Amino acid sequence: MTANGLQGILAAIPTPFDDREELALDALASDIARWSETRLSGLTVLGTTGELVSLTGDERRSVLERAREATPPNKTMVAGTGAESTRETSALTRFAGELGCDYALVVTPYYHRWMFTEDTIVDHFRRVAEDSPIPVVIYHIPGCTGLEVEVETVARLSEHPNIAGIKDSSGDVFAIQEMKRQCQDGFKVLTGAAETLHAALTVGADGAILADACSAHDLCVDLLEAVADADRHRARELQDRLSGLTRVLVGQHGIPGVKALLERQGYHGGACRQPLAKLSTEATDELERLFTESNLELKPS
Repeated sequence: MTANGLQGILAAIPTPFDDREELALDALASDIARWSETRLSGLTVLGTTGELVSLTGDERRSVLERAREATPPNKTMVAGTGAESTRETSALTRFAGELGCDYALVVTPYYHRWMFTEDTIVDHFRRVAEDSPIPVVIYHIPGCTGLEVEVETVARLSEHPNIAGIKDSSGDVFAIQEMKRQCQDGFKVLTGAAETLHAALTVGADGAILADACSAHDLCVDLLEAVADADRHRARELQDRLSGLTRVLVGQHGIPGVKALLERQGYHGGACRQPLAKLSTEATDELERLFTESNLELKPS
C-alpha cells in the first residue's frame, strides 16, 4: 500500500486519444509523470473522466498497465474496474490487483437498475471484494447511473474487510455525514463533487477524487489544507474560486472541457471518443479566461 492511502486529493484523469480516437499511451505516461510532481495524493484511472464506458476490455487493460508503470510508489493509484456484470468486474479487478494497483474503483452497475434491490447491490460488491486481491472502493455516481445507493446500504458494505471506502459523487453532504457516522471505523468516504468539497470535508470526508484536480490541483489541495487548519475564511474563499471553475469546466463542458483545458496547460488531453465532441476553440478560450480569473496559472510545459 502507498504512503498516501485513500485520502487527500486524487485527480480523476482522462484517457488521451490521438486524432483517430486510438489510445495514446505514451501521452498518458507523460501526463502521469507531470501529475506525480504535484501535491496530489494520487490518481484515479478509468473513472468517468477516463471515458471507461467507451473502451473495450482489452483497451482498459492496456490503460491500466501503462498507468501502473508510470505512477510512482509514493502516489496512490486507483483503478476503475466496474462493469455491468459481476463476472467482468471481478476479472478486471483481479487484473488491476495483479498489476499492483492500490485500489479498485467499482461503479454501481445500472443498466438493469429497475430490477435491483438493496441485496442485489450488496451481493455484487461483496462478491467482487471477496475475489479481489486489492481493496475495493464503491463508486456512487447517480447522475450518470440513475441509481441511488442508500446510506444504510453503504453501511452494510463497510462491514466487509476488503471494501475500503466510497467515492460519492452525488453532492449530498448530509449523506456523506451519515456515512461517516454509520459506517465502520476506517471506512473512507471521499467526495467526487468539487462544488461541495468544503462542506464535505467539514462534515468528515477523508478527501476527494475530482476531475477538476487535473488542472486545479493546487487549489484543491489548498482547500483541503485550509479545512484541516480550521481556516474558515480561506476555505470559503478557495471554495468560491473552485465552484466558479467547476460549474463551467465539469458542469457545463464535462470531459471535453477537462481535456481542452489540459491541452492549454501543456498536457496531452487529446480527442474524446464519439459521441463526445471536441470542445470548440471559443469555448476553450472561455475556460482559459475563467481559469486565469480564478488566480490559477496555466503553467504550460
